[in-house]
Amino acid sequence: MSLSNILGLGGNVPLPTIDHDALERAVTRGSCCIVDVREPHEYAEGHIPGAINRPLSRFSPVADLPRDQPVVIVCLAGGRSAKALRQALDAGHKDVRHYAPGTGGWAKSGGALEK
Repeated sequence: MSLSNILGLGGNVPLPTIDHDALERAVTRGSCCIVDVREPHEYAEGHIPGAINRPLSRFSPVADLPRDQPVVIVCLAGGRSAKALRQALDAGHKDVRHYAPGTGGWAKSGGALEK
């Protein structure tokens, strides 16, 4: 059972997000840990610079997310990152958000991709 359900909040609690400009600044400064939860073959096709790959299929917020720096979770279009974010919040992570447009939105907004 999730913390949201225990508190009676259901699925209506808005998830913490980050917009493109803020993520672009964070990438430039290296001021956060970017976790890409797509599968390895998707990640290999191109990812946000500096992102580490932790596929949702094997994702563990306790093992995969640092607690000593801000974390941004991404996927292709926001669905998987939202699931991973809920897991992270339920595990007690505080400074974590997701980039809802995903890697696809990042690229469409002019963001560079690493391979």
